[in-house]
Amino acid sequence: MRPFTYERATGLREAAAAVAARPDAKFIAGGTNLIDLMKLGIERPAHLVDISRLPLRGLEETAEGGLRIGAQLPNSDLAADRRVRARYPLLAQALLAGASGQLRNKATTAGNLLQRTRCPYFYNPGMACNKRAPGSGCSALGGFERSLGILGTSEACAAVHPSDMAVAMAALDARVETIDGAGLTRVIPLGELHRLPGATPERETNLAAGEMITAVVLPPPPPGRQLYRKMRDRASYAFALVSVAAVVDAERGRIRSARLAFGGVAPRPWRSLSAEAALANRPVGEESYRAAAEAALSGARRSAQVDFKHELLRRSLRWVLIETTRTA
Repeated sequence: MRPFTYERATGLREAAAAVAARPDAKFIAGGTNLIDLMKLGIERPAHLVDISRLPLRGLEETAEGGLRIGAQLPNSDLAADRRVRARYPLLAQALLAGASGQLRNKATTAGNLLQRTRCPYFYNPGMACNKRAPGSGCSALGGFERSLGILGTSEACAAVHPSDMAVAMAALDARVETIDGAGLTRVIPLGELHRLPGATPERETNLAAGEMITAVVLPPPPPGRQLYRKMRDRASYAFALVSVAAVVDAERGRIRSARLAFGGVAPRPWRSLSAEAALANRPVGEESYRAAAEAALSGARRSAQVDFKHELLRRSLRWVLIETTRTA
């Protein structure tokens, strides 16, 4: 690991200003992803600003009937909160499907959203990777593609976003609150936080230099049944090959509305408005389920090694829709 300097932040604005002032500086909180990347030489910050002791661990009710989650709240605490389990079971299920218990105790809400891809080519400094070294090429495309994305990819990068929590939050229309070094705050819809790779896969979010996430706000729980389904190579601890986050409001054999987001298939949590439209005001049943899957897969990338994700998405979505409409 390369040498670095360290400071402990004393305030929100001060922390953001400290990182904004140095292009070689990084925030650190739980460190579950950053430290791994520093050991491999992929992340090389010369200065770390420790924000783990800032007062960002709260979980409070909002005036509109939702929840405001502090950026430093550990994933395990968020998953265990009785309000989250009762009102946002989708989120609790996604959190418990991610990582190990030890990692969830350390990983934070903001860190989970900002974790970097687990593409094996990104983690191998001996391989070309446009995300790690812009302009170097992509060894993953045409290489071992099994973990790569099928939606929202580009010729420069097809790596997927690894977070389960972010997929659930995308389906719940979460919003991210931030502060910058000048003390200015803003609110970013979760769907606008992460960028598609295009020709600049190294730019993964729309956060400005030094801009720090302070909280994630969940709107009041939407009507309908919630469910998170994750398909992976082993049940104990693995990233998603395909995951589905669903909120489906159905009654008397008819689907009123649906919210659908997918993980393991795109460079960001993938909210599919076209699949949602294919279900709205449609009868419960196989025809509607198939229409939603085909809408979700419209324009999806094909290759011999990732074609299995198409069928895996279809079957996962069908299972989720059957479960969420079972009593309708």
